[in-house]
Amino acid sequence: MLTGEYQHNMDPKGRVTVPSRFREDLGDRFYVCKGLDGCLFVLSNTQWEKLVEKVSAMPLAQGRGIQRYFFSGAAEVEPDKQGRILIPQNLRDHAGLEKDVTVIGAAVRAEIWDTARWKAYNDSQTSENIEESMNLMAF
Repeated sequence: MLTGEYQHNMDPKGRVTVPSRFREDLGDRFYVCKGLDGCLFVLSNTQWEKLVEKVSAMPLAQGRGIQRYFFSGAAEVEPDKQGRILIPQNLRDHAGLEKDVTVIGAAVRAEIWDTARWKAYNDSQTSENIEESMNLMAF
């Protein structure tokens, strides 16, 4: 399970360190794609295959938009010896990544955020938003 929050700097070449605890769960090669709320999703091969299966099972008329969203800019990545992955420019642009990034665990995936965007997202969350989501889980 991917949990925690880690602050990193993206280097001028667009490389970001993936925390070693995350690399253990993600494996030697994994996927980075556009995420929701202005972040990037980081998925293990297993989670990527589940996403592909679920999206592919949708009728084309309803699923084509989400297929295009997740798969058109996705990248299979492999960390270097320092644990860094190269984020393609199109994904950096999507997430507004420049220098300060936050890598978070979100259970079955990691997410990469511009640090200022992550702070703004957290600041926008209210107790009511969280309670509403928890009610959906019957928690």
